[in-house]
Formats: sequence, C-alpha cells, structure tokens
Amino acid sequence: GISSDKAREINKLVKDKAPKGVSSQAQGETVRVQGKKRDDLQATIAAIKAADLGIPVQFQNFRD
Repeated sequence: GISSDKAREINKLVKDKAPKGVSSQAQGETVRVQGKKRDDLQATIAAIKAADLGIPVQFQNFRD
C-alpha cells in the first residue's frame, strides 16, 4: 500500500503535471486517477513513472 504522505505527493504530482481533465484521489492504500481520454491517462502514467517517488508503483487500467 501507499502511505498517506506518498498519496498526497502523487496527488500533487497529478495536479501539477497531468493534462487538464485528469483528477486523482486517495482511496485507502491506493490512488485512483480518473480522466475521460485514454491518452491523458497514459501521459499521467508516464509522468508518475518519471517522478522519483522512492516506492514501486503499479498501474491497473480499467478503460477498455
């Protein structure tokens, strides 16, 4: 899981770096990122991977 401090850091990163229309929220030990366009979500994943968070991250894509 993700600590609340890391979740806040990821939320701030998404707010700063992600394209417009992408939002994030902490849900327990996960961070949920929502957006209408798949390309925007993929750009957000790339930004999170590029950031040095100090923790391993996993992604699940529910958009089909």
